[in-house]
Amino acid sequence: MERSGAPPPGETEGVPPVTAVAACAAMAAFYVAVLYSPTVVLRLPPPLSLESFLFRRFACAAVSSAVSVFLCSLLLPIRNLHGAMSFFGVYGVRADHMWQALVIPFLLTSLLYAGSFISMIGLLCSSWKEIGCCSISAEHVKNMAWKFVCRIWMLVWSVFAWRTYVVAPLTEEIVFRACMIPLLSCGGFKTYKIIFFSPVFFSLAHLHHFWELHYLQRYSFRRASLTVSSLVTL
Repeated sequence: MERSGAPPPGETEGVPPVTAVAACAAMAAFYVAVLYSPTVVLRLPPPLSLESFLFRRFACAAVSSAVSVFLCSLLLPIRNLHGAMSFFGVYGVRADHMWQALVIPFLLTSLLYAGSFISMIGLLCSSWKEIGCCSISAEHVKNMAWKFVCRIWMLVWSVFAWRTYVVAPLTEEIVFRACMIPLLSCGGFKTYKIIFFSPVFFSLAHLHHFWELHYLQRYSFRRASLTVSSLVTL
């Protein structure tokens, strides 16, 4: 298959397509399998709280990300790297397009929640009209600011918030984007095929949620399928 686009920094030769696909499938499977290793492999007792359960998953996700980066460093034809930025550049972290990588995905993601955001602004404006804009005192503004600070503080100390907003997105980006896309690119796959294959691996890695919901929590087939679909979409 024909290569497309510029090769990653330091690359001199390609990776066999079968090897690239097999490595991506192995990373996706390992990302899921390692989550169950504390109880299945290490024979640790079940966690006693949600916090301890999530801390275990944080450690497992960190191990999976480190193993994926190490595997890619062995498979990718990396040569003549100079400095940390050259190494990170192989995985897509480059200073020359950092603002595009941050701003464009942020704007695209914001579109998904634009309706809810506008609805919340409308409700806020309606409440202000009911109480009267002139009656909003400095004490009222102070209370609103204090509530906002308290909510942010609660999120900072919430383990579930760290799981949702930090650990899961960061480790998934490392495994399913930073590691898989260079492998598929070096495997000779064209851009549109990489755009297709990368989400496929990501979706397959979330099928264990269906097993947990349908067989363990006794969700119906339809409800479990819809729940897993929403998780993969988000």
